[in-house]
Amino acid sequence: MNLSSLKIEPIVMDEIKTVVAKFNGNTPLRLAHFIAQCAHESGNFKLVRENLNYSAKSLKAVFGKYFPNEALAASYERKPEKIANLVYGGRMGNGNELSGDGFRFRGRGFIQLTGKDNYKAFSTFIGEDCVANPDLIATKYPLTSAAFFFNKNNLWTICDKGATSDVVLLVTKRVNGGTNGLQDRVNKFNLYYNSIK
Repeated sequence: MNLSSLKIEPIVMDEIKTVVAKFNGNTPLRLAHFIAQCAHESGNFKLVRENLNYSAKSLKAVFGKYFPNEALAASYERKPEKIANLVYGGRMGNGNELSGDGFRFRGRGFIQLTGKDNYKAFSTFIGEDCVANPDLIATKYPLTSAAFFFNKNNLWTICDKGATSDVVLLVTKRVNGGTNGLQDRVNKFNLYYNSIK
């Protein structure tokens, strides 16, 4: 694989070597799918922390289950810590809303590793305590944590199905839960695949 032809940030390139060595992202097909998804999810490797600065309208659209009415949404509007503690509290290994775990273990990394259980599992895998220091996911392991997600969710086998838009769609649904930004993901996949194959 010609990794030097990838036009991405040096810090990301350093982590790619770890991904190839420690995970199964060791073919041009797998790596192109993986990098394309990470690039899209992180705004081209710029965003490493979940942005929870939602308006009341956006809270109802994104987290409608937790904000069934306008008054509740308005009381949480533009309060990221409060929002995270409500929507992530009491699940994924997090304590209840008052524990602060929702915000402490909010999404970080290029594919938003979220929840104390996932932080614990990643800590065990990487051999460094990301529960005690959650920001390590954003500062030291944004790409490696994304590869951990791919590995844990058996996404590499989906990547192996080919270099078509249909395969990008399948990977996207597993990463995103829907088809958000599909065309950009397809474009990025084609760019990276043609660069490294």
